[in-house]
Amino acid sequence: MKKKKILVLTSTFPRWANDTTPPFVDELSKRLTDRFEVTVLAPHYPGALPHEVRDDLTIYRFRYCWSRFEVLAGEKAILPALRANHLNYLLLPLFLLAGLFSAFRLVRKLRIDCIHAHWLLPQGLIAAIINVISSTPFLVTAHGGDVYGLQGWLPTLLKQFTLRRATRVTAVSGDLAARIHELVPGLDVSVIPMGVDATAFHPDLFAQDLRNRYKINGGFLLFVGRLSEKKGVRYLLEAMPMVVAQFPEVSLVIIGKGELDEELHGLTRQLSLAEHVTFTGAIPNHELPAYYATADLFIGPSITSIGGDAEGFGLTFVEAGLSGCLVIGTRTGGIGDIIEDGSTGFLVEQKSSEAISQAIIKGLNKVDQRKDLARRARKVLKKRFDWQVIANKYATLLDRV
Repeated sequence: MKKKKILVLTSTFPRWANDTTPPFVDELSKRLTDRFEVTVLAPHYPGALPHEVRDDLTIYRFRYCWSRFEVLAGEKAILPALRANHLNYLLLPLFLLAGLFSAFRLVRKLRIDCIHAHWLLPQGLIAAIINVISSTPFLVTAHGGDVYGLQGWLPTLLKQFTLRRATRVTAVSGDLAARIHELVPGLDVSVIPMGVDATAFHPDLFAQDLRNRYKINGGFLLFVGRLSEKKGVRYLLEAMPMVVAQFPEVSLVIIGKGELDEELHGLTRQLSLAEHVTFTGAIPNHELPAYYATADLFIGPSITSIGGDAEGFGLTFVEAGLSGCLVIGTRTGGIGDIIEDGSTGFLVEQKSSEAISQAIIKGLNKVDQRKDLARRARKVLKKRFDWQVIANKYATLLDRV
């Protein structure tokens, strides 16, 4: 039987082997290839191949400017890239036009049956325009920043246009779906998150050499994510003196980089935490499982930022939970879809260093409870968020598009 042809539009996609870019679109797309013929279109980045075939995926990367100016995807996501330099807004029309032209050309050349657009803007908008021109049906998936972080009358109109043209709409969390219903009341929105490979993230990957490398003799605290405002890392750092007072040998490892890199390093020095906090920068995705499995607690102190951006879902919480690491998160965005307070982890109020410190101290003090929660979390998270479960849901939906 001939496979249905799907074009995946995304701005977040690994650029090369052992990349640090979040791989969730790649992981989902690979798992769809047994039922569909999948082609991926992503923005070009200096050093990345313009065209390649791997894991049964055909990947194209569109150029939208000279290499030195292709900065809207890759090291930063689009929103952080725009915030980092307002001149980058000048690249948006080029990005949109180049993406639209490349996508439409692939739709016609490959005789694409349907499009799966990740993020309402700009990928969903591109799919909506193609739908107007050629009636190509499309599924659009909202991830968070596209709904929470893009405000104002023009982005709102473009999002509403995209949602109304879409054949199917998914959101990665219930909170995000509710926000979409505020944009277009009565719209049919399916809540299907991204997934995690439960075989890749496992407690058995504990690595003593990581504790030795960072000279960790006490509790091992971990954060993984972009160093941006909505990740709330400053509140975790401000919680650390209270934790250190009770656990003098505790260590916090922060994995990631971003626009607040310098500011957070400065705050660490200001709080006299240099002996307790290590910034690793971004590390390749394949190295993360060992960090999660070795850490005692994972803390994701996310907040709703000044501009309204929030955590759409939070795959790092799932990765940590599957690895046997106790997770601590905040009550914002879609995190509540993952953590059930007191059952699979701890939920605290956002922007509260005191609440974060109390949860950490509780987790470090009650070792048996911590291990029980971690075991329960892995069982629940594997059942709900393993890639096989998630990919099957998306495949079923794409069959109907």
